[in-house]
Amino acid sequence: MRSDQPFLGTEALTSRLFGPRTLLSRNDRIYRDVYLSKDAELTASSRAVAAWLWSGRQATMGGLSAAALYETEWIDKHLPAEMFRRNGKPTRGILIHRDELLDHEVTSARGIKLTTPARTAFDLGRWGPYVEAVTRLDALGRATGLAPAAVGNVIEDHPGVRGLVQLRRALAVMDTGAESPQETRTRLVLIEGGLPRPQTQICVDIWRIDMGYEEFKVGVEYDGAQHWTDPFIRAKDIERQAQLQARGWLIIRVSAEMLRFRPHVILMRVCQALHQAGAEWPVVAQILEDLAA
Repeated sequence: MRSDQPFLGTEALTSRLFGPRTLLSRNDRIYRDVYLSKDAELTASSRAVAAWLWSGRQATMGGLSAAALYETEWIDKHLPAEMFRRNGKPTRGILIHRDELLDHEVTSARGIKLTTPARTAFDLGRWGPYVEAVTRLDALGRATGLAPAAVGNVIEDHPGVRGLVQLRRALAVMDTGAESPQETRTRLVLIEGGLPRPQTQICVDIWRIDMGYEEFKVGVEYDGAQHWTDPFIRAKDIERQAQLQARGWLIIRVSAEMLRFRPHVILMRVCQALHQAGAEWPVVAQILEDLAA
């Protein structure tokens, strides 16, 4: 029994790993009869394991829990675990789906039954808001190597289910080059604004640019808070920007504040840079005209 993983209290008592009093004093109760050491961090992955134990090791983990077990990043550990189960009462902190799973939509990892990456993407792309769905598909694809085409086979097996319009829309823009949810959202600002889909993770000598249009040497970079507050990182960014500019690149930098409250500014600056770089796309002129109105 690993000290950093959830366990069943009844099994710990039977094996005399803990006595009744130390079981409660040294561990946190996650679900009924499921505990985690107070020294261990509860993650989305360990929450998935805890929920599976709660089910009597019978449920098939799906949705965000399956994604977490595939080591997908950026999953909020406070969100409920998700599982497929035909019976059993709901419980707080666990979301139970009653859908029927086909045999080829189920696999196993670490001895736990879970939905395949393709079936997991099929569900994540249909559930929740569109931007959130794309963010989760990007992250799942990055963790598993899943290609959007693989999800098409699952769609064919489930015609007419709810959310297929959103799923197809999300799959059309899925990109495993996104290295954070903010990069996904920045990319969607450009696409939803009408620009062609940008290329992600563009290599320029020893540097990589988050996304952009290599033909015109226009790059777009999302900078987290550390890029603005850490003097060492800021100094490196300034030098990097100078080196890229020397190679003819125009770099548009995006902050969290801009992404949240002023996405139109991102779109405008990218269009201005494309226009300056000689892009004669009618959509660029149209966007600039619309934003100036």
